[in-house]
Amino acid sequence: MAYTHIDCFSGPGGICTGMHAAGFDTKIAIEFIQSCCDTYAANHPEVHLIHSDIRDVKAEDIIPYIPKGGVDLVTSGMPCETFSTAGNKSRSFYDDRQFLFREGIRIAQISNAKMILFENVPGIKTKTVEKGSKILIVDVLKKELEEAGYINYKEFVLNADDFGVPQRRKRYFILACKNLNWELIEPTPDEGKTVTVEQALASLPNVIPNSNQEAFEYEGKDSSFSKKMKDLTFWKRKEFNNNLTYQMPMRHREPTLERFGLLKQGESLKNLFERYEGEERKKLQEKRILPKKMFIKRNYRLILNQPSPTVTSHCLDEFVHPIYNRALTVRECARLQSFPDSYDFCGGPYLTPHIHNDIQDKYEQIGDAVPPLLSYAWGNCISDILKKYSAK
Repeated sequence: MAYTHIDCFSGPGGICTGMHAAGFDTKIAIEFIQSCCDTYAANHPEVHLIHSDIRDVKAEDIIPYIPKGGVDLVTSGMPCETFSTAGNKSRSFYDDRQFLFREGIRIAQISNAKMILFENVPGIKTKTVEKGSKILIVDVLKKELEEAGYINYKEFVLNADDFGVPQRRKRYFILACKNLNWELIEPTPDEGKTVTVEQALASLPNVIPNSNQEAFEYEGKDSSFSKKMKDLTFWKRKEFNNNLTYQMPMRHREPTLERFGLLKQGESLKNLFERYEGEERKKLQEKRILPKKMFIKRNYRLILNQPSPTVTSHCLDEFVHPIYNRALTVRECARLQSFPDSYDFCGGPYLTPHIHNDIQDKYEQIGDAVPPLLSYAWGNCISDILKKYSAK
């Protein structure tokens, strides 16, 4: 019998995809953003998907869809914007979303979950409940876990590239259960198996900016990683095809393409501002090759023989292909996040201004997701704990 799971703040399905590959049976997903729901439903039609603000979800929305004794696991990857500094502490702010962890606990209580897994950015560890306060959000979270009966918990900070994800992405986790005798452990890293950008993008053909010509055929040799991204058996996605999708070039102004041509691997817009000064910079700005303002996390050309930096919801603007003078395609970003090639990002447009709270474009969905291979590692780890301590 498969272990059962509820996916809170599900996004487009990164956690569910990894958990499914690890053998979990996701019963319910809860997500507010419509475009994420559309993507999730297309890829996980067996899951009962609740399109709602999680604060409006009631017991009667949950209980009919779960086993009588409750579920084994609730995952809760609440929005990270209020905790993320992304290289700039001023980007951290305060609003009611920082207390949404309470909803994960509430859903766990409703569903009588044996275990809870919380996921967020490491910045949550130092975030206070309000400006000027000394009370940390994580201390409130732990206190409310205990009050809900989840008295045994352990914190972890994991880097995704230790688990086969071709990306340096640190994330904070709390794993909790109700029994003090259960030993809570973290996933075992894939020793010596760091995946590079070159391995991640293997067999994906180049596409020409502004051509509007999407590529549908793979080219070149596969890496072990790209083979895994195509392995329907590994992902337990036998009903899906493996055609190449979302290898569509984006549109760029000619001056932007010239800017990309100035970048070496490992360089970003910041390096160009340092390299070109005075009149030389002014001329580049007049030609619109350089913008008037320097953005630190913009136009980073990926390094072939290293994992990528953290993929975020702004990945279209943040990354330049390591070889070609263009931004990454949706499928290339999905590879860096370890989504299988069969994953259909059908929800939402290719691009939308980052001003909408009720819709995410394809790049945003990918960047905000939990990497499926990191979720897969947690799924195997939690399965081992449940096998050891929980009678099925």
